[in-house]
Amino acid sequence: MTPTDSSPKKPDYTFLPDLNDLLSEISPNTIISRTIYSDDQLKSVLFGFAEGQELSEHTAAKPAILHFLAGEAQLTLGEDMYDARPGTWVHMPAHLPHSVLAQTPVVMLLLLLS
Repeated sequence: MTPTDSSPKKPDYTFLPDLNDLLSEISPNTIISRTIYSDDQLKSVLFGFAEGQELSEHTAAKPAILHFLAGEAQLTLGEDMYDARPGTWVHMPAHLPHSVLAQTPVVMLLLLLS
């Protein structure tokens, strides 16, 4: 007879019921970033921006997706400027200059792709 393992099996998925619950209150003059998932193909980072906070122009070495979950921001992609709000979704190729300026408190999910 073979012994059985009665310990619970760890699921091979990640379930987060509400990303907004992962950020505590965003204090004035702060930017919070929290890595919520990472493997060989994907890194997911949740950002919380206080009103007026900015990620100045920069690039990423990998393609990325931005998904705005709450708030309003001014988003610059290359030479183009956009208003971002809840539901705004952006795919960026690697090395595209971009910046984010929070006009209100903002929650944004960044997905870095491999």
